[in-house]
Amino acid sequence: MKFLKNKKLKLDDFVKKPNESLWLLAIPLMFGMMIQTLYSLVDMIFIGMVGSNSLKALAFNLPVLFFGMGLVFGLGSGVTTVIAQYIGAQDLEKANNSAQQSIYMGLIIGFFLTFLGLIFGKEILRFLGTPLDVLPLAWNYFKIIVSAYVFIVMSIFFRSIFSGEGDMKTPMIVGGFGTVLNIILDPIFIFSFKMGVQGAALATVVSQIIVSLIFGYLIFIKKYSMIKISLSVYQFSSKILFKIIKIGLPASFSMIIMSLGGASFNRILVEFSSEAVAAFQIGIRLDHIFLIPAISISTSVVTLVGMFYGAKKFKLAKEITLYAIRSTILIGILIGFIFFIFSDNIVSIFSDNTNIQNISSQYLRYFVFGYPFIAISMISGRAMQGLGKGIPMLVLTLLRVLVISIAFSVFFVFFLNKSIEWVWISQVISVIISALIAWFWLLHVFNKINSESKK
Repeated sequence: MKFLKNKKLKLDDFVKKPNESLWLLAIPLMFGMMIQTLYSLVDMIFIGMVGSNSLKALAFNLPVLFFGMGLVFGLGSGVTTVIAQYIGAQDLEKANNSAQQSIYMGLIIGFFLTFLGLIFGKEILRFLGTPLDVLPLAWNYFKIIVSAYVFIVMSIFFRSIFSGEGDMKTPMIVGGFGTVLNIILDPIFIFSFKMGVQGAALATVVSQIIVSLIFGYLIFIKKYSMIKISLSVYQFSSKILFKIIKIGLPASFSMIIMSLGGASFNRILVEFSSEAVAAFQIGIRLDHIFLIPAISISTSVVTLVGMFYGAKKFKLAKEITLYAIRSTILIGILIGFIFFIFSDNIVSIFSDNTNIQNISSQYLRYFVFGYPFIAISMISGRAMQGLGKGIPMLVLTLLRVLVISIAFSVFFVFFLNKSIEWVWISQVISVIISALIAWFWLLHVFNKINSESKK
């Protein structure tokens, strides 16, 4: 690990150059997520080469797996926020204790999700409408992934600790290594060992185990993190644990709602065909090309806003949030334009099924109009999370995914017998409405904080 250098607290640098600091944090995240998205796309290509049923098996797995991941990512963002706020307040002892609480929390959650997945996973897949000819493949993939869930969970919490202290580079390097390893192992397990979709799952498991072990080595043995964690002397703090849960749990529910939304869309789309489900999953994976910068910037906003809030620099917190929104909107417009023009060429890479290609291309051409509004909603929600307010993100996600998007889709498809394109239109309507609500909510929160600070 020669690439790693001694770190120092970066709060002063962040305060002096907030806009530059946003990109300093976001760019490493972008590179890490680009590698992860590349893996996701390559993984889908490899699985698609096995056969359309394998691709469908993956499609029906994703909402279920994202359910568990959503819980963990949400709580992980709570860890990031709390650590960032304590660092901003220059209380390193409580920052250390926050990380300690997260480690034990991650272990408990990881083993619990593995237990639930192995007991109820197959029935859940069946309940979500997985066709009988696809179910064995879907279950084979799922049970391998869930068997090593504790390592996946711990990797996420380790990343959250580094993010909280303003270090996005280390997670990028370690996560990037894991992704490259995954890409290398995919064809070996899938084709050389003739394991098919099970090979793709095993490649993911092996790489995530190694990533988790590397993070553990850096934190506990190398003592590389600025945050110091002692597992031998556990100092339980109900106050800190409650604070992590208070901020993180709404974010977890937000991601779980997204998972439920994905499963609900699968149930709606399967009414048209199983090819529609596969096409939707291709479209979602391609959306990640926009979501890479959007998520990277919004994650960086959590860290910066959290630190600025802890340091009582409220004006700076608002300014960096608005700057992040403007930047992400411009990125969304650019990527959306490219997708709109070249969608046919892009989706043809992932499937030779003409029907899947047409549906996927149609989805992209509609949903790209929602990208700028996703930018507003995402950055606003994450900024409020950095301020210690987790509920807005939950409410916005609930409105966008379940209340508005699903409601409109069900109405158009089942009551008006509209074509599949109206499912995409429903999604665009939902992101526009949620963005407007997010914007005014964000302004209200900042105005309230500003008024309270003057008293």
